[in-house]
This record gives sequence, C-alpha cells and structure tokens, in this order.
Amino acid sequence: MANIVNLDRVGKGYGAAGQLLTDVSLGLDDDARVGIVGLNGAGKSTLLRMLAKFEEPDSGRVTHRRDLRVAALPQNLVLAGEATVRDVVLGTAWLAEGMGAEHEWAGDSGVREILDGLGMGHLGLETPVGPMSGGERRRVALAALLVRESDLLILDEPTNHLDVAGVDWLARYLLGRRGSLVVVTHDRWFLDAVCTSTWEVVDETVHMYEGGYAAWTLSRAERLRVAATVEARRQNLLRKEIAWLRRGPPARTSKPQFRIDAANELIADVPPVRDKISLQRMATTRLGKQVYDLEDVTLKAGTKPILGNTTWQVGPGDRIAILGANGAGKTTLLRLLAGITKPDGGRLVTGSTVRAAFLSQELKELPGHMRLLEAVEDVARRVKLGDRELSAGQLAEVFGFTDKRIWTPVSDLSGGERRRLQLLRLLATEPNVLLLDEPTNDLDTDTLASLEDLLDSWPGTMVVASHDRYLVERVTDTAYGMFGDGRMVHLPGGIDEYLSKAASIFGGAQVSTTGTQNAPAGSKPSSALSAADLRTAKKDLTRLERQLVKLDDRVVKINEKLAANGSDYGRIVELDAELKAVQEERGQVEEAWLELAEQVGDA
Repeated sequence: MANIVNLDRVGKGYGAAGQLLTDVSLGLDDDARVGIVGLNGAGKSTLLRMLAKFEEPDSGRVTHRRDLRVAALPQNLVLAGEATVRDVVLGTAWLAEGMGAEHEWAGDSGVREILDGLGMGHLGLETPVGPMSGGERRRVALAALLVRESDLLILDEPTNHLDVAGVDWLARYLLGRRGSLVVVTHDRWFLDAVCTSTWEVVDETVHMYEGGYAAWTLSRAERLRVAATVEARRQNLLRKEIAWLRRGPPARTSKPQFRIDAANELIADVPPVRDKISLQRMATTRLGKQVYDLEDVTLKAGTKPILGNTTWQVGPGDRIAILGANGAGKTTLLRLLAGITKPDGGRLVTGSTVRAAFLSQELKELPGHMRLLEAVEDVARRVKLGDRELSAGQLAEVFGFTDKRIWTPVSDLSGGERRRLQLLRLLATEPNVLLLDEPTNDLDTDTLASLEDLLDSWPGTMVVASHDRYLVERVTDTAYGMFGDGRMVHLPGGIDEYLSKAASIFGGAQVSTTGTQNAPAGSKPSSALSAADLRTAKKDLTRLERQLVKLDDRVVKINEKLAANGSDYGRIVELDAELKAVQEERGQVEEAWLELAEQVGDA
C-alpha cells in the first residue's frame, strides 16, 4: 500500500458559491476505494477535479505520484457530435498518455463485456454519438474509461442513467479492478457494495470514515450525538448564568444587561442540526376504491411496443416499483398513468377521485425566470402540511431551503436544488397518487433520507421507476418487471428476482444475483437447495408471510384498543404487555422469513 495523491492545506472557493473547502489535508492510497458524500453544492465535484489536477486550488497544493495514470468521468460530459462509439471507446477521443492505441483494444473481449454490462451491447462501433441521449453518451464515455488501465479512477455520479442491472454489473466490475477508486454517487447501495471508506464534504472540510454508506451513517450519527452533548453543556452553562444574573440585586442585572440579551439570543437562536430536515406527511385527498385499471392495453413508444394486451390494476394504497432496463418503457408507462399519453389500444380507466402528480426526469418545467419562493407560490401560497397550514416560505424551509436561498433565481439553483424544488412544487398540489420517474437523480444522500422519510408515511398510492435499490426496497411493497415482451411481470422477490429473470432472458454478462461484495465478474450462483427442498422452502415462506400479515393485524387492533382505553390505566398495562408480546413474536417470525428468503434467493 503506497500513497499516490496528497492534498496539503487546500482551499477552494467561487464567487457566487462562496468558500467550499478550507485548509483540507488528506491522502489517497493506491488500493483505496473511497465514496464521497455531502449536500448538493458542498464541493464534492470540486474535490474530484482537484484530486485529478483538472483544477488548481486557491491555496495549498495537490501532489501526484510520478507517472500516475488518472482516468476521470466528469458529471457534465461533452463529446463531439460527429464521433462514433469506436472513436470514443477505442480511439483517441479519450486516449490519455500511456494508455495504449486502438489496435490493442479492438480484439479484446473485455471491451464487448464492458459494453454489454453497461447496457450498450446493441450498439455497433460505428454508431455516431451525436443522436444519442445524454444517458447513452455517458455510458459510452464510462466504457471508454473502463477499457483502459489506470492507477486512479475518478467517477462523478457513474450510476446516473444506469438501470438496476447496470449498477449491479458496475459494482462487481469495480470490485475486481486493480487500482484506486474515488466515486461521488447518491446510490447508497452502490456505496455499500463498492467503497471501503467514505469522505463527507461538509462545512468547508472533509471528514473521513471507515466503511461504506451504512458505516458512515452510524459514525456520523455518533459524531452528531457528541456535538449535541457539547452543545447541551454549553446551553446549560448559559442557563445557569442567566439564573445567576436574575437572582442578583437590581444593580447586578442592570449593568450587564448586554450579557443577558446575548445569552438569551444564544438560547433562542440555536440552529437546527444540519442533517435533520423535518419532512412531514402532505395532506392528501381521499382515494376511492379505484385508482388505475388497464384493460387489454397496447402501448407503443414510436414504433417500439411497450405493452401488449396488458391487463393490470393499481389500487388505493399500493406502493409499486417498476423495474426494467433503460428503454424498457418505464417512463412511457408513467406518462400513460399521468394522462400525458393515451393507450394505442385497449382501455385505461382512472378513478374519479385520483389526483395524480408526476415527477419526471426533466427539469425543463421549472420556471427559470422566477425566484425560488415565487416558483413555490406559483403552485400554492398556503399548503396544509400534516396538521399545520404553512406559507410558501415556511414550506420551502421544510424542504431545506434557507431564508437566503428562497430569493435565488431558479435558473441559478444547482441540479440537486432544482430537483428538490421540483418535488416541492409537486407535493404542494396535495396529490393522492405519486408517479415518480427516477426521483433520486441529482439528490444528495441527506435529501434522499428526507425523501424516504416522507414517502415512508405517504398515505396514498405510489408508482416508482427507479434504479436506486435503497429507495425501492424501503418505500415500495411490491415490484413489477418490464422485460421488453409487452408484459407487466409481478416480482414477489423484488430486485433479486428481477436480476435473476433478466439474467435468464438477456444472458449473464449483464446481471448477477449473487452477493455483490464477494462475487467476481462472471461468477454464477450455485444452488444450495434441492428441487424438493426449494418447493418446501417456498411453501414455508408463504406460510410465514401469512403469519406476518395476521400479526400486523393484531398490532393494529391492540393499538386501537389502547386508544379507546386511554383513561383505564389497568387495561392499558394489560394491552401494553400484549402488544410487546405480539411485537416480539412478529420479530421472530420476520427473522425466520428473512433466513428462509435468503436460502430461496441463493437457490
């Protein structure tokens, strides 16, 4: 293990954005796998550019090991429109010094494996990049970096525009790659799967933690707990000082009045903890029994078939994940449900009480000529949030926009802030059906956690198309797959079942259902259960699922009894003991279900 990059007391800032980094010192080893997290606008991409020496610091210095080979994927990518896939991936368009020539790569089977893994296997090498979508261009550029050897690979949001299978493949590929890796991504599953350490960019500095996203979350919580303890001690000292001042004679309190005022101000103006954004459930209108009914629906995107004579139902309170490769038609389906497009055949029946809100991947519908507060007021001046009625300014504050930011022109907001504003405007309409198309794009991990808190308690219907495994597994209850055959395939096993089916349909080069952390590229899972055992295990799984439903019903009924017997202390004690027993039993059943589900998933 040897050091390859050093930052020594580095500082960097920009006029409008202000100071981003101050006096930052850190080092990078030749086998490091670092994930960088932080709020939008904190300086993550700036740190990447300085690590790569693409940008010089205002103060301090950045040093590289001699002959260090650096390959970097920027967040904002520009490729010549006349270039072909061959030019970008195999040619000189991205050819760094000492990285080989085209003839060395053209016959390499690894090139085709990389293109297949990133979902670009259908492209020929002579395909021009000019007509491609932004996501396709980004995947071609990522392939160009992966086919070449480098000592340091720097990736800024590499999972953007990758589907679930593509993210899974990229994680396995990077685990088998030699060299150092530094990555900025909002994909929490990817951070846990790939990274062995985490850097948090916050308050103009960089905090370093061992482990991936989960370890960082626990460590940061501990750091904030310690900080809160220190702050509590400071507040206690202030209160004692005020008490002493007020107990004394009038002469004592009149002379040091400035100290009393300052102390009171300190107590009254304690800022909220940075990472705790209070997002409460939006008030929604009541849904009836019917939400969406698709009856023999045929749907096309141009000439491409998306659905073929499909019958499918979305009911009140359903929380559905739509899984599929890029181009499978997930966005087209959401646009159909949102009423933007019509079916090419069959019938779509939408419930009379449905008030749908559609979060698209595009940001063009935001009014760039308005200021942030005006953009919120353009939708609603007052919004009912939980049991409170808030003004547009108060609502913006709930979503993390400070007093200073609410007067910022929308056109000057960062990508993450624009996405947050888009979501804010959407929810301000108080819908009862949410249609979310890649809602995690451009959001930092703190905002993602807040979004999940909100969606966790969403009382209406939700249909989500997302490649973010963390979000899908947390906020949805059921999943459907789109495999290009015109069907909506129910996936009781969620993402793991989707990856398994996709591997059998499209081939194993793109996906894997094995544990990502230890699985080398190309490995295939081995069956741990015989066919008879597998059938028995599946029956047991079904039995345990029914048992969990019954236990959940018991919990609900006991809570209702607790609410009805609020004044009867003796009865409350009995019900509380009964509730704890049921919850303990549910925990045991759930643990058994998880163990059995893991065995079935590995089979």
